[in-house]
Amino acid sequence: RAAAAAAGAAAGKSVEQEEAAFERPYGGAVDSERLHIYAFNHTVRRNRTEGVRVAVNVSAAAREAPVLVVVRQEEAVLSFQVPLILRGLFQRKYRYEAVGRTLCQPPAQNESEVQFFYVDVSTLSPANVSYQLLVTRVESFVLGTHQPLDFTATAAQPQYFKYEFPEELDSVIVKVTSATVFPCSVISIQDILCPVYDLDNNVAFIGMYQTMTKKAAITVQKKDFPSHSFYVVVVVKTEDQACGGALHYYPFSEDEPVDQGSRQKALNVVVSPAITSQAYVSGTLFCLGIFLSFYVVTLLIACWGAWRQRRKRAMGLLAPVETPRTDTARLLGDSGVTPDPFLGRPPYSTYGYGSFDNASTVSTENVSDSLLSTEASYGYADRSLENLVGRPRLDSLSSVEEDDYDTLTDIDSDKNVIRTKQYLYVADLARKDKRVLRKKYQIYFWNIATIAVFYALPVIQLVITYQTVVNVTGNQDICYYNFLCAHPLGNLSAFNNIISNLGYILLGLLFLIIILQREISYNGALMRNDTQALECGIPKHFGLFYAMGTALMMEGILSACYHVCPNYTNFQFDTSFMYMIAGLCMLKLYQKRHPDINASAYSAYACLAVVIFFSVVGVVSAGKGREAGGCLVHGATSPCSRSPRSLARATRPSGSSSPSSTLSPLCC
Repeated sequence: RAAAAAAGAAAGKSVEQEEAAFERPYGGAVDSERLHIYAFNHTVRRNRTEGVRVAVNVSAAAREAPVLVVVRQEEAVLSFQVPLILRGLFQRKYRYEAVGRTLCQPPAQNESEVQFFYVDVSTLSPANVSYQLLVTRVESFVLGTHQPLDFTATAAQPQYFKYEFPEELDSVIVKVTSATVFPCSVISIQDILCPVYDLDNNVAFIGMYQTMTKKAAITVQKKDFPSHSFYVVVVVKTEDQACGGALHYYPFSEDEPVDQGSRQKALNVVVSPAITSQAYVSGTLFCLGIFLSFYVVTLLIACWGAWRQRRKRAMGLLAPVETPRTDTARLLGDSGVTPDPFLGRPPYSTYGYGSFDNASTVSTENVSDSLLSTEASYGYADRSLENLVGRPRLDSLSSVEEDDYDTLTDIDSDKNVIRTKQYLYVADLARKDKRVLRKKYQIYFWNIATIAVFYALPVIQLVITYQTVVNVTGNQDICYYNFLCAHPLGNLSAFNNIISNLGYILLGLLFLIIILQREISYNGALMRNDTQALECGIPKHFGLFYAMGTALMMEGILSACYHVCPNYTNFQFDTSFMYMIAGLCMLKLYQKRHPDINASAYSAYACLAVVIFFSVVGVVSAGKGREAGGCLVHGATSPCSRSPRSLARATRPSGSSSPSSTLSPLCC
């Protein structure tokens, strides 16, 4: 007291000091010549923490000369002015004439001790400034597990509470809820240190924080706090724009603060235990077991299929049978020969796909009428009949360059013969060299593998940087999680969101293994001149399947990268390979119906790049104009927008004018 009086005398002020008590309001007036000091004392126990709150109100006349309040404690000093001026966007100033602050409590050294603190009230105004002071105890200052607490807060009257970890808990989830969306609030988790940053302009200085409207949740781990305790700080922001709200209009007046009135929010806070480490392990193993079960089922099916094949061979059920003659074989004069693995005839390596035989003996009488009927329109009268039907398609010795088969006129000639069949199958139109198509389909795989490498590397680097920034700054608004369901592990904020993408990778790898096994089996069947492999169905190409499996695995990897720190700037990481998978599936379905038509891999990926570009534009931009443009593009490209006549023309085989030359329903 003597020191305070001496300091006041040195400053030319009269000092008035009095002993004060909790829960009792004090009023007075100060000016530039007077300083009021209130002395408080309270008993602090080591096993019980109780909060102390200081509230000060001033009259509207104190706007020009604010009152300065200084709270002096043994290990901390808190100062603030009333009215309190806080800044918002565009350097806006907001005035609050009622200010309330919670004091930071130093730890007790003994089991029970008396601590003193002083509240100094002063101003530089030459006129008297009236004020009211109230110091209260916060009975519910320490939060308990599963014990909800209701409270109110304003921008100038923030609230914070203390939570201490029980021995049996390693992590907890702090949940804060409110019945109203606005005003926007900030939830912060801070270590037990003084001072506590509990104002809108400094709450982001330390700890973890996130904005909230009606609900917020932060997972806190014991290992991050040496004292095994932390503060839960709740601050109401001066503006709602941080929560997606509108920025209210106020008449502009230079250096004139805006009085927002009562900007109050009612909230509820509860601390609940988070999942344990055993739950992490059991959940991860359960997820892994589900996807590995697909491997087990696939292996069992493969073993069962191999056992059936061996059993059929042992019982003689796979005895060779004579290949039935088909419509095309009759057209080309096939006498129903059987390949040499059974009866010593020429192997099926010289046969084509479908239901006819290119290397069989040809009767000119069977095809002369068909050829002569097409001479006028196609000009093939001078072609040799041996060149027409004797050219082997499978394993041709010609170059695999695309131009070699696009200029062969006998391909069109073969089609003219085939189209005279009563029932036309897709396999009958597969006339191009399968080696050329195989190499073109392999380009899909190598292209998507290259895209994956160059796409994934910067993505991984970027999300690691995002996660590092979140961990260092504590700003959880950088990443958009469902924080109630986000379970951190190590440096990852949402480990469960990342591990859930394991299925894409494992099932994509299983898909690639199945395709590899099918390709090996198919190539082995070709080497054995197997009848089914050579004669049944369209030529089999596996390049698109490999590309689809790679895309599925990359979808899992990039989706995991996106969920490391999801936000709208990296949303395309999660969706790019979704478009890739959809596009490759459409190409594969089209190839099943049009085996000789192959879209260039470069053109296909270029089209998908355009689609991904528009998806990114849709994320970063908004508005009805963009939606209207998307509807117009969709309507223009939709098959439903085409006339029935054009659709019928598109589905009719080229060059077919006969009603009997139609696609069989079996080919659907």
